[in-house]
Amino acid sequence: MHPLNAPIRSLLVLGPARSGKSRYAQRLAEGSGLNPILIATAEAKDNEMAARIARHAAERAPSWSVIEEPLALADALNREARNDRILVVDCITLWLSNVLLRGQDLSPASQHLAQSIAGLAGPAIFVSNEVGSGIVPDNPLARAFRDAQGLLNQALGRACDAVVLVSAGIPIQIKPAPEPGFRF
Repeated sequence: MHPLNAPIRSLLVLGPARSGKSRYAQRLAEGSGLNPILIATAEAKDNEMAARIARHAAERAPSWSVIEEPLALADALNREARNDRILVVDCITLWLSNVLLRGQDLSPASQHLAQSIAGLAGPAIFVSNEVGSGIVPDNPLARAFRDAQGLLNQALGRACDAVVLVSAGIPIQIKPAPEPGFRF
């Protein structure tokens, strides 16, 4: 387990939609003193998504470099990670959706991504939605996605040095943290 308050190389930032997780990841990256690189997984397939992408771009300082990578995320991470950079992947949920909608097998792709984190040559922040806290979806595709997202978040949570949950714009550290000491 990673020691509390020790420098980290990888961080998973979880939260519901519009919780402030992207803004939190951006603030951490900008405060790191490293060159911030956004690895964007979104694809502007409609006007609403194009507007979201434009809003996110407007919120970033000009010092950011942007790499668009909707599918080959582990390859992009390995190619772009360096000690003088901090990578921010925004977002894992859209990447997983891209993989699913192209008919690719989610489990190997998710495992490959999680396994790539340990070998990165520089720090990275991963932004992902926490999608399993609501009702059970009413169709098989949505249930498969919710389940795959939950399993991927677990794998990334194990692979990353630290995990933060953002709720109502407030970051809550989950990992590293002491294991609850319940006794029965």
